[in-house]
Amino acid sequence: MMTDITKGENNHQSSTDNSPERDHDSREQDKAERHKARQQKVKAAVDAKIAQAQTEKGVLLVLTGNGKGKSTGGFGNITRAVGHGKKAAVVQFIKGNWPCGERAVLEKVGVAFHVMGTGFTWETQDKAKDTAAAQSAWEAAETLLKDDSIDIILLDELTYMVSYHYIELERVLEALKNRPPMQHVIITGRACHRAIIELADTVSEVQPIKHAFEAGVKAQIGFDY
Repeated sequence: MMTDITKGENNHQSSTDNSPERDHDSREQDKAERHKARQQKVKAAVDAKIAQAQTEKGVLLVLTGNGKGKSTGGFGNITRAVGHGKKAAVVQFIKGNWPCGERAVLEKVGVAFHVMGTGFTWETQDKAKDTAAAQSAWEAAETLLKDDSIDIILLDELTYMVSYHYIELERVLEALKNRPPMQHVIITGRACHRAIIELADTVSEVQPIKHAFEAGVKAQIGFDY
């Protein structure tokens, strides 16, 4: 016959097995197992894509849209490439002669810069002068786009030159199509022409949510330029 002590032990064990703490631990274990299963599926999908992506080629990247950060993103790519020992060059369209933090750093590590130098078109108000400056900058870009020793080129704000018809679209497309096969190119600027977007391998559109300038905050050195 079961003693009272034995009955008490069994009742205690039963109450322990059904305790809130045990239920919580069980739920947490189930959540951990489900998370692991999901992540295993994600890993399998990523591994499959990596296995399929074996082509090596020069990539044409377009950073467009009305948001802030397109040129900054392009310079980030240039900095990364230089950090890996790649040879890089930059052609800046529209930019004037004001200080450029990226240029101050990158020229010191061997990055060649070609700057259009006339500034914003609404400041110059001289189409002939802007067109001549754009053509000169584009000639420098064409030379770089034929040079297989240059691993990566940033064509900063090029989209405006095409939109304003300072540089012929077909001339740009031809140079991009016929560049060295392993040469990467980054194009930045708003309203990128659809023909360049169609040619590109990667296109990112930067859209504004808020901008300090719209609230009366001026462009500040070290942050905006």
